[in-house]
Amino acid sequence: MPSSDRELLERSARGDRAAFGEFVERHSANVFRYLRWLASDPNDAEDLLQQTFVAAWGAAGEARVDTGARNWLLAIARRNASKLLARRGATREREQSLEELGELAGFGDAEHTPEQMARAAEERSLVEQALAALAPQEREILVLRELEGLDGATTAELLGLSLAAQKSRLHRARLSLAAELRQRLRAEVDR
Repeated sequence: MPSSDRELLERSARGDRAAFGEFVERHSANVFRYLRWLASDPNDAEDLLQQTFVAAWGAAGEARVDTGARNWLLAIARRNASKLLARRGATREREQSLEELGELAGFGDAEHTPEQMARAAEERSLVEQALAALAPQEREILVLRELEGLDGATTAELLGLSLAAQKSRLHRARLSLAAELRQRLRAEVDR
């Protein structure tokens, strides 16, 4: 029977490197995927992954992971990534209004129909490029909700937001992604 995250961390806190290795193996893929989208650079994501697990090793005795360690690890990863992004000044230059985002996303555009856009959207690289072009906060919430499958309450807690603020940020991020996709897809359709 596999050990729980809590058991692995308790053993790790007592110096059991094999238990921590099992813990890292269990969670590293999810944490790396999250960091890959936050950092936008695979080398930075790898560095942040190592920093995350070094911090986890140091805090293994105090970890509260009754429902699993993923949220705890993502919170550590997020803090590390936030520090890196803050040092680099990675912020979006201008925030767009919801109306402007809706227009850019194509609400009411008869020239570029959803069917045309869906055909062009089959190219995964376009979606990845659009997601990578978003502001770090927008990319982060989409990764947590859409790729990691976290619910709204968990995402809000992880990001330090109220549930209402999380919903608002998610809505804005979805519109921003739609706007980015639409711009890229329009170029594909018009070729």
